Amino acid sequence: MRFDLIDLRLFLAVVDAGSMTHGAADAGLSLPAASERLRDMEMIGKVKLLERGRRGVRPTPAGEALAHHARLILRQMARMRGELGEHADGLRATIRLAVNTAALTEFLPQRLGAWMTAHPRIDVDLKERQSIEIARAVAADLVEIGILSDAVDTGGLQLRPFAVDRLVVVIPRDHVFAARRRALFADIADQPFVGLSDGALQSHIDAQARRLGLTLKMRSRMRSFEGMCHMVSAGVGLAIMPETAARRGGRSAKTAFVRLADDWATRRLSVCVRAEEELSPPARDLFEHLGSSGSH
Repeated sequence: MRFDLIDLRLFLAVVDAGSMTHGAADAGLSLPAASERLRDMEMIGKVKLLERGRRGVRPTPAGEALAHHARLILRQMARMRGELGEHADGLRATIRLAVNTAALTEFLPQRLGAWMTAHPRIDVDLKERQSIEIARAVAADLVEIGILSDAVDTGGLQLRPFAVDRLVVVIPRDHVFAARRRALFADIADQPFVGLSDGALQSHIDAQARRLGLTLKMRSRMRSFEGMCHMVSAGVGLAIMPETAARRGGRSAKTAFVRLADDWATRRLSVCVRAEEELSPPARDLFEHLGSSGSH
């Protein structure tokens, strides 16, 4: 049924007025134009919408159903116009942000939380993605701001330093690797592992294993780094996670960690945009805020 908003407003005006003449006038249409539109609505819908009588018009059961949905649609349209008006006036804004797992879990919450507290009228639509997906999304203007690692091609994007993310292997304190300071991924890849249930970091680790022609022996997958640390402490397997998470989780789970020596395990995170001059003022302010302490 191809009813447009003018049709819906006219129909409601006629139903509310109980009169074709008054309804047409309320909708800002002439009586002939209104009559033609209503006839077309009935013909398109192949259903009678109005009963016409000496005392005016009233809706049929089908007309009552249409009136109900028309009110909902027009109410939602009014709400949409109001919210868009707020955006246009600079009173509200939503910034689209895509980040990798390390940024999302270890570095972003404190920095983003402080900024959002200072900007209570601005919302952030936050998505977790792999760094290569983030670069593509920023380049395609699907998100305004991305936080990604230096392991991917960021040609054409504007970057600022954000943080250094070091991946480590979490082990039980009495593990044979406990005496080591560093280990290569290839040296531990045959061990049983505890992984994340989902997320960009786990996909990145799995990809590194595939590059070696290996599939990690994943004994279990957890939803948090803390849960992974407790599983490691119990002897279930090893785990790979950011050093900040390993330090935090190790205090309660009584685990140790060894730094991964592979180049891909030390990642410099950058905050990136397609073009700073294209950003809205709130997005530009957030970009500058996130890129202001990249030495962390």
